Parts: sequence; structure tokens; C-alpha cells
Amino acid sequence: MKKFLFLISFSLLLWGCSSSVNTSNYTAQQRLDYALKLYHDESYLDAVQEFQAIILQYPGNAVVDDAQYYLAETRYERNEYILAAYEFSKLIKTMPASEFVPVSQYMLAQCYFELSPDYRLEQQYTKKAISEFQAFIDFFPTNDKVKDAEKKIVELNDKLAHKEFNTAELYETMDFNKAALMYYTNVVEDYHDTKYAAMAQYNKIKLLIDQNNNSEALDEIAKFLDRYPDDQNVKEIENLKTELQSNLSSKN
Repeated sequence: MKKFLFLISFSLLLWGCSSSVNTSNYTAQQRLDYALKLYHDESYLDAVQEFQAIILQYPGNAVVDDAQYYLAETRYERNEYILAAYEFSKLIKTMPASEFVPVSQYMLAQCYFELSPDYRLEQQYTKKAISEFQAFIDFFPTNDKVKDAEKKIVELNDKLAHKEFNTAELYETMDFNKAALMYYTNVVEDYHDTKYAAMAQYNKIKLLIDQNNNSEALDEIAKFLDRYPDDQNVKEIENLKTELQSNLSSKN
């Protein structure tokens, strides 16, 4: 019985702490101010309800884009990144003249950045994040968040390159050499500005030599020395070049 009464009391306490203010006589601006107070007080669940109510109750009012933006931000603060992405996207599409469009575009990309998983997993959200960050840079090139967006694109591309490189190594381990060469080539061509490009080119050269494909290996060596003159493996690659050229000369 005591436990039952405690649960009732606790439930009433929680109810009392929730949004219980009568906002029926508030103006649109007063309602927004109240919702923003909930947001800044980190009463996010109540804030979500208020922002949603404003959007429905005051269509066409100047406060609606504020409510839409902060509804998205509240979802983001609750780590509800898919819902937040939907709300930021909704603002961008339905309120293109809003002052919140630039930051919403950045935050849309940031939602997908937060959803981007470990490199070994499916990279759908990683690719979405890159696409949305690039859209932000293209549409708002003077925004002060551009440098941060560029930095995050580099980080995300590095993750994609890591996945491709790891796949290539796996295929090589399994002696699926044709597939391994294809994935190494993908890394070199698609992610040339990541650290994995030089590593993939190096592994590709070694694999070609193991297959006695010395002519193609020499072509790849030339590319390696041209693209990565400061790489730690340059000396080894130069020695391989000399050895392969010598072997080819002796056969001729």
C-alpha cells in the first residue's frame, strides 16, 4: 500500500513539474517566448509539444519559422537525429526565405554526421552528411561555419576511404585479387586526398608484383612516386622500380 501511494505521489510530482501553464490566452509571440524558455531550461519534451502547437495554431505567423527551427533543435538536443533532420529539412523546403535556412542546412548535415557509424558498417548516413555539408558550402560560401563543414567532409571521406581500403585488404587476404585491385583503385581515385590513397597504391603495387604483372606494377610505381614523393615507402618503391626495370631489361 505504501509503495502504491509513493508511486501516485511521484507521478503527481512529475505532472506538476511538467508544462502545466495555461497558454490559451497567450499571443503568438508570448507562446513562442514560453516555448523558448522551456527549451533553454532543457525541458525538451515540453518544448517539443509547445513548438508543435505553435506551428499548428499560428500558420502564416512570423513566429512559425522560429518554432520550426527550435523544434528541430530540440529534437537534436534529445539525440533524435532522424527526427531533427526531418524538421530541419522541412524548414529549408517550406520556408526558403527564413533567416534560419543557413543554420538549418548546416544542422541537417550535422544530424547525419551524428548518425554516421563506425567505418565497418553501412555508410548511408556518412554519404548523406557529406552531401548536405557540401550543399551548405555551395549555397552559403561566406558563412562562418564553412571551415568546420570542410573539416567534417574530410573526416567523413576518411571514413569512407578506410572502409574501401579495409574491404580491399579483406579480399586480398581471401586471394580474391581481382576484387582487391579494384577496391585499391577505388581508394586511389575516389579518396586521393586521404591517407589511405598512398597506402592503397602501395598495396596495389605489391599485389601486382606478386602476380608477376611487372609492366603494370611499373606504371603504378610511376604514379606513386609522382603523387606521394614524401611517403615513408618511397625508398622501397624506388628500389622495386630499379629491380623490375632490371628484370625487364634482362629478358629483352
